[in-house]
Amino acid sequence: MQEQGHTFLPKDFIETVEGLCFAVVKQGAEHSNGEEKVLCFLRYLWLSDGHWQKVATEQANAYLTSNCPDYLHYSVVLDAQLHAVATEKIVQHYKPKQRLQQILAKQRRDTVEQDLYDLCQLFQQNGADLAQVGVTGSILLGVQQQSSDIDLVFYGREAFHQARTITANLIANQQLNNLDENDWQEAFDRRSCTLTLAEYVWHESRKFNKGLINGRKFDLNFVDGQIRPEQVTFQKCGAITLQCKILEDFYGFDYPATYTIDHESISMVVCFIATYTGQAFMGEKVEISGLLEQAEDGSWRIVVGSSREAPGEYIKVIA
Repeated sequence: MQEQGHTFLPKDFIETVEGLCFAVVKQGAEHSNGEEKVLCFLRYLWLSDGHWQKVATEQANAYLTSNCPDYLHYSVVLDAQLHAVATEKIVQHYKPKQRLQQILAKQRRDTVEQDLYDLCQLFQQNGADLAQVGVTGSILLGVQQQSSDIDLVFYGREAFHQARTITANLIANQQLNNLDENDWQEAFDRRSCTLTLAEYVWHESRKFNKGLINGRKFDLNFVDGQIRPEQVTFQKCGAITLQCKILEDFYGFDYPATYTIDHESISMVVCFIATYTGQAFMGEKVEISGLLEQAEDGSWRIVVGSSREAPGEYIKVIA
């Protein structure tokens, strides 16, 4: 059981009494049916042979439906189907910052850890504060394989955008590499997004939140750590596709990503799909396909990512 006041941040992992490992998706805990629950999503199952097995979205939902339905959860705040674990069911809290520091301090590292070390040294040499960096994904659990990617977490908006700038400069100086054609194809296939491959690569290439270190793919993830005001309740009003201009992109790399748009009646786009994080910048004209929602105060927004996979929902720059 976790102590009271324990801080859960996105990209942390939590392990339950049943041997399930969830990735945290929202800071803190929500109150539901008299319990404090952490919003998360099932990522790994502990097998009887003593190993963690990674599970995909459909597998995760099916497993919980059959075995632990109490962990299935609809978040009113995020307006999304997620998972939620009561804090009293948590037996282990995996923290990206702590894990990274452990690896950096090691005398002997495997090849994945060594690539992580090399990448962190490059960031540090170019001004990054490694005290504001962590590592998530399989490395956080210590179950990385030779083919594993590196998922870095940067805490704070300034640290994250600094890391994007450093990545762009290191790629330009050929100290890091951009993804090659096969890497992009593999990333595109995993996303199952509505964009074409060419559209996907064009949008992703200018975000500078991924690259290659010694041939190994890495991603930069942003965790704000600041609590934003809770959303009011929205009512779903059907699918919509429109074209508009982006007026504000300050929260474009957040979860959920939020964009203010120039439209006569709709003020905001909220995106729960990682593919469209940082997708558009201020002043650009975009096409948006999603679900129209109306708030209690009469205001309107578009949600991109109304379900986990959200087929047909997208954001793309058109001018």
